[in-house]
Amino acid sequence: MSGATDALQRTLAGEHAAVFVLGALGGRASALPAPALRAALDRAYAVHLRRRDELRARVATAGAQPLAAAPAYRLPRPLDTAAQVEAAALHVERACATTYAALVAATSGHDRAWAVDALVATAVGETAFGGGPESLPGLA
Repeated sequence: MSGATDALQRTLAGEHAAVFVLGALGGRASALPAPALRAALDRAYAVHLRRRDELRARVATAGAQPLAAAPAYRLPRPLDTAAQVEAAALHVERACATTYAALVAATSGHDRAWAVDALVATAVGETAFGGGPESLPGLA
């Protein structure tokens, strides 16, 4: 496999984890009196689900078999308050930004342009969970 395909696979693995964790966080938030948090989690889940599917297609186009999701992923604990759920979601977004920054570095052409867009959108998405702007998102 090429370095670009490896990076696509690593990013796909990250998106598998993000979809799982964000789904669980959304389920937890549904029991909390935090409608804005629930809405932000719903939006983030939809974005990461779409990106996961796009990454599967990119990996297949590169001639590789897309990595499958793990059966389960470790969830952060505790998740008893809206602040804890929000912090966990911010951690997911920051991890994805780091993965997308690595994808930008490892790709070129259309894949790099797509990775840059995903990196920027992920960095902006951090603000929904209390994150602030960073001069070099994904590299901190």
